[in-house]
Amino acid sequence: MVLGAYTFASFLWDMLLLFAFLIWFWLLITVFTDLFRRQDTSGFAKVLWVIFVIVLPYLGVFVYLIAEHKGMADRNAKAMEAQQGQMDAYVRSVAGSGGAAGEIEKAKALLDSGAITQAEFDSIKAKALAS
Repeated sequence: MVLGAYTFASFLWDMLLLFAFLIWFWLLITVFTDLFRRQDTSGFAKVLWVIFVIVLPYLGVFVYLIAEHKGMADRNAKAMEAQQGQMDAYVRSVAGSGGAAGEIEKAKALLDSGAITQAEFDSIKAKALAS
């Protein structure tokens, strides 16, 4: 190919092919990720899917997406919920105790249950209000 023969149309065609390849590669990673995370599929079925996707790449990816689209969405939603639950638990574990009001409330519950005396309650309350 002569350098001067490279036209804008051929540039657009090259860009289209590049983006098509990148999208297919992204779909391939998505399919393999979903396939290997599945708990409901046997290892034999996974191997068959991998062979199908490798031997007939575009057809394999598209067939997997058509056959497993609902399952993929459900598994992604469950994974996000689990991740959100872990994050919420972590935030609760490192969050403060509620400040002075929380400490006084805990001390009042201890006082009401008889675990501490009125003097100890007053001392805890004073410390909480001072900080």
